[in-house]
Order: sequence, then C-alpha cells, then structure tokens
Amino acid sequence: MALQKNDFIEIEFTGKIKDGEVFDSNIPEELKKLNPNKKAKPFVFPLGQDMFLKEIEQYLMGKEVGSYEIELSPKDAFGFRDPALIQMIPMRVFIEHKINPVPGAVLTFDNRFGKVLTVSGGRVMIDFNGPLAGKDVVYTVKVSRKVEDINEKIKALIEFLFRRELKYEIQDKKVILNVDKGFKNFAELFKDKFKEILDLELEVHELESPNKEKEDK
Repeated sequence: MALQKNDFIEIEFTGKIKDGEVFDSNIPEELKKLNPNKKAKPFVFPLGQDMFLKEIEQYLMGKEVGSYEIELSPKDAFGFRDPALIQMIPMRVFIEHKINPVPGAVLTFDNRFGKVLTVSGGRVMIDFNGPLAGKDVVYTVKVSRKVEDINEKIKALIEFLFRRELKYEIQDKKVILNVDKGFKNFAELFKDKFKEILDLELEVHELESPNKEKEDK
C-alpha cells in the first residue's frame, strides 16, 4: 500500500555528498566511521511533518516499502552558499574572547559555527556557511516497514519532540503524558501535533517528583 502523510515508517539511511564522502547515516557500518561513540538505530517518524528532510519525505509519499536513492540539489537539501556569510573579523576580537583562530579550525563565534579560512594582517576570515551549503547530495533510504503499533508511534513522536523518554498512558482517544515539574507548559505546545498526527488528544500531568527519564543519546 502506498505511503501517505502521517504514516509512521522505519528507515535506514545514508547521506553523502555527490561523488564524495558520507556525512550522515544510521547504518552501523557507516555511523561508526563518522562517530564511533554513537549507537546506530532505525529512525521511526511520521511522513510529511518535516522530521527528516522535507524533499525526501515528499518523495516517499506515494511510494511503497523498499529502497530508494534520492539525489537533491542545494535548493532542496541544505541551501546555497551565501557570500555574505564569509566575513573578516579583527584579530583583537578573538584575543578578547581568548580564542586562537587557526586556518581550517571550526569554532563557535557569536553563537554561530564558522570555519577559519585565513589569518593575516590582524584579520581573520571566517566562513559561516554550513559545511553542506552549495552541495549536491545523495541519500540512500531503505523504508523497512510501515509502523502500525500505536505505542511505537507514540514513543517515536515523544522521542522526536522532547528528545527523551516520558511515561504515558492511553485512555480512550487520549494520551496522558507525565512530565517533570516545570515541563508542562512546554509539552502542551504540542497538543495540536498529537491530534494532527495520531488523532489523539494530549493531556499533560505534572509530577511532583522527577520523572525517571532517559536522555536521548
């Protein structure tokens, strides 16, 4: 059966620069090369909610469970390079912040990530474009299955939205979510999402004592 918007699917994927290196994957062999400390696991999410790359989600709608190779231009992937994001900054600014800019280094400056291009004449040239800006990329995506179990759907949505596991229960057409004190107002911002994606109301209960949660690694 063709996949539709809000269908939950499980995928394995690898993203690479066209004719170049792999930059993202949840397949153990590829992920180990990128980050040996990160554990690979299948990704479960609802289609059409921009929880993966928007253009890939659009491509998969109407498709069947199976494997696909999808090529994306910069427009549909990570955007074009912006010359305005290559900036000259006085060396004194780095000295004041106790930062030693070295060509090739990637650093955080003014709440942005940038790559140091050159250091000369008391000035530092930094490129604040993302590393994938301007790149054609290719994703291989294997849709392993369409997820049908409601609990698996709820857990996947909670993990994506809140980046942690939270205790919940289902009553009639309602998900009752138990959260730590101070987290309720934030959780309630996603009531519409639960209704739209799962056709379930979200009710948030605030606990007096900390909920046992496991942070998403």
